[in-house]
Amino acid sequence: MNALQELVTNFQDLVAQVPEILRPLIVMLAGTIPFVEGEVAAMIGIVGGLNPIVAAIAAASGNFLCVLVVVLLTSRARTAVVNRASASQDDAAPSKPESKGRQRFKRWLVRFGVPGASILGPLAIPTQFTSAILVASGTRRGWVLLWQAVAIVIWTTVTTVSIWAAMTYVVGV
Repeated sequence: MNALQELVTNFQDLVAQVPEILRPLIVMLAGTIPFVEGEVAAMIGIVGGLNPIVAAIAAASGNFLCVLVVVLLTSRARTAVVNRASASQDDAAPSKPESKGRQRFKRWLVRFGVPGASILGPLAIPTQFTSAILVASGTRRGWVLLWQAVAIVIWTTVTTVSIWAAMTYVVGV
């Protein structure tokens, strides 16, 4: 048995100590963590011995639930800030110019739109961060949630199929 097979077998033995009903829940919780998200959570589930479909659904669900919470909180915060800014702007000096970072983000959003930002975003930053940025910039939360869901499904599926194939054909587990 090579070292990789031994590592996988040891991990599966460790996971076998957890009740079977809790395993998808653990994968779902892993999916809520930024930088782990649905992709790595699905890998953890598959390597741990879960059915790839169960692992992918649990991981993507956890990732989306976290994104949903982030979008709802960011939307409420943005509304509060915009309301306060408009109230204080009535009797205040003119506002300061936009930062270069905000200008760059707006150009990027115009170029790729919410679908592009959502689908390509996980290559650079977690979906939770992308969602917060999009909502904070004024994008409708329903539109953000739709495209984040699409991105989560795409990336989790690609990763799940890849790790399943690797486990099946390379590791032989």
